[in-house]
Amino acid sequence: MTFFGLYMPSCADNEYTIGILNYPGAQRAAVFGLADLFETANRMSAKESSEGDARTIQVKVIEDTSHQQAPLSTIILPPSLNDDTTLLDEDSLNDLAQLHQQGTLLCSVCAGAFVLAQTGILDGRKATTHWALAEKFRELYPDVKLDTDKLVIDDGDVITAGGLMAWTDLGLKLVDRYLGSSTMLATARFMLVDPGGREQRFYSVFSPSLTHGDEPILKVQHWLQTSYEQAITVNDMAEKANLSTRTFIRRFQQATELSPSTYLQHLRVGKARSLMESSKMTIDKIAWEVGYNDTSAFRKTFQKLMGLTPQEYRYRFTAD
Repeated sequence: MTFFGLYMPSCADNEYTIGILNYPGAQRAAVFGLADLFETANRMSAKESSEGDARTIQVKVIEDTSHQQAPLSTIILPPSLNDDTTLLDEDSLNDLAQLHQQGTLLCSVCAGAFVLAQTGILDGRKATTHWALAEKFRELYPDVKLDTDKLVIDDGDVITAGGLMAWTDLGLKLVDRYLGSSTMLATARFMLVDPGGREQRFYSVFSPSLTHGDEPILKVQHWLQTSYEQAITVNDMAEKANLSTRTFIRRFQQATELSPSTYLQHLRVGKARSLMESSKMTIDKIAWEVGYNDTSAFRKTFQKLMGLTPQEYRYRFTAD
């Protein structure tokens, strides 16, 4: 089935039309949640307009647009709850690519990025998807510059958002673009949604690849999992793998997509996060527990990887 007729996007009388594709398996909470968010934004925009000329967003939940008459400024591909990432047929993918060429802004949330990647639109671009889908995405679409640290990546004529609930972040970004920053902030306050500043790496869990098939490297990974708090050097890892240091570094990078030192940093920071969330140990004590003798180095590494200081992380993610 062809899902999209080909329409030139336009804005008439300060009205923007956003189509939300309700394809089979689409997350209904995102489909109808976005519709509610845009409706709320319209009310906020009307309140802020003193002359009755408020800009508005018209929302269309699309299942089959073969008879759609109105032009679409934007099309949103919501998340999918299915494991299958082949979400649209070839005709629909071609229509998406043509709509994009004609000026329609294309947006995705979570697994919706797989659809955009299938069209070829994301080749050579920065994009994001759910962090748990990163390995599969990179395997299928190596030409896309995937960055799952970011919750939303706005590349002008394409916007990708990460996790299942990142539709709120995408929705607010579109409100900001079409209705203005003040309306976006009013909408965020009304809906009790964080208006910005989040990154996906705040929430992602370090999940190293263990299915690469390189047994010496896997042996080292298992060893690090239980010995991360020790003073371990790259030479120690190479000796554990029974490889020369140079060969070990090359094979480790190929298997895990991280250098040995960076891998160990990720592992230690992951353990530190768990301790911050579940204990009342001081930051200095946690740094020592996960293998850092220099707490200043730990704080710098933590902020580099997480985008938050240890104190900020604990404040944000500890219930007590």
